[in-house]
Amino acid sequence: MKFQKGSGDFFALDIGTNAVRVLQLAPAGDEWELVAHGYAPVDRRITSSDAPESRRRLGEVIMTAVGQSGIKTKNVAIGLPSNKTFTTVVDVPQVSDAELRATMKYQIDQYVPMADDAKVDWVLLGSSLHASDQQEVLISSVSKGYSEDQLEFIEGLGLNVIAIEPDPIAMVRAFAPPQQAANGAAVMLIDIGELSTDLAIIYGGAPRLVRTIPSGVSSLVKSAVQNLSVQEDQARQFILKFGLAEDKLDGQVVRAIEGALDNFASELIKSIKFFQTRYASAQVSSITLTGFGEMIPHLSEYVAAKVEVPTAPGNPWHGIHMPQTSQEQLANVAPEFATAVGLAKRRNDA
Repeated sequence: MKFQKGSGDFFALDIGTNAVRVLQLAPAGDEWELVAHGYAPVDRRITSSDAPESRRRLGEVIMTAVGQSGIKTKNVAIGLPSNKTFTTVVDVPQVSDAELRATMKYQIDQYVPMADDAKVDWVLLGSSLHASDQQEVLISSVSKGYSEDQLEFIEGLGLNVIAIEPDPIAMVRAFAPPQQAANGAAVMLIDIGELSTDLAIIYGGAPRLVRTIPSGVSSLVKSAVQNLSVQEDQARQFILKFGLAEDKLDGQVVRAIEGALDNFASELIKSIKFFQTRYASAQVSSITLTGFGEMIPHLSEYVAAKVEVPTAPGNPWHGIHMPQTSQEQLANVAPEFATAVGLAKRRNDA
């Protein structure tokens, strides 16, 4: 999804449930240089509300993050939360570009919920990897009302929105190009947020499955609160400090959140099975965790055991050069920047 209203320098804006993240990168050959970054915590009651006062306060937080970062440009690429977007991959016949553009109207009406009320973008992924006479198209949509409200809100802060993009697509770019095995294996990316989890499976160099799991770290916190009889802040601290370690607090934390973890793992297994019904010859060779998935100790070992796929924490900052001071400033929140990194890696014509 893009609006080429501006060109040149731009920065990424990721409005999360609990924080606002801004980031500006500059290309450096095949890698990137960090230009500026900013991070500002925000009360989730503000980000979840459409009330005028909440929007005003959110605007203040955004501009505080921008101001403290030192970002000078007004051009911005913004992320759209996955629960507000719809993304799917469809098969279309092998036709000319002109015929493809004509047929996409029908495809959009067929696959996009309430297409007449949606802003839709699509991109040709190339020849189908499971049907030789077809090609695959990635379709993303967001309701016109929501996208227009977001544009009006952000531009009301004096910024110039040059692009909007679903968070999971930005996440994919943050980790691209994924290194895939010579046998054509696929890679699963998982970004665990506060309230939900973004999931994408990359195959043949492009996202072939994109979905959202409606649970995040707050589901684990809720389970810990109920089963350990502790306050929410303490439950969160236990999870982020001890994680799934059996030898910490006599294993009480992992037992307290085991039910929520099992539900999460079952969603991952379901996603892999769904992917493999479409790409029967493909194997998911690895899982990369980011967001809270990177921050919870021993979660990667748990996922690997449950899903039976090698799993490791991912680093969205790989290939980005930055001074030591920035590394220190970002140390505690770096895993939260996958969406912002992906947005900041957009080229102006992307």
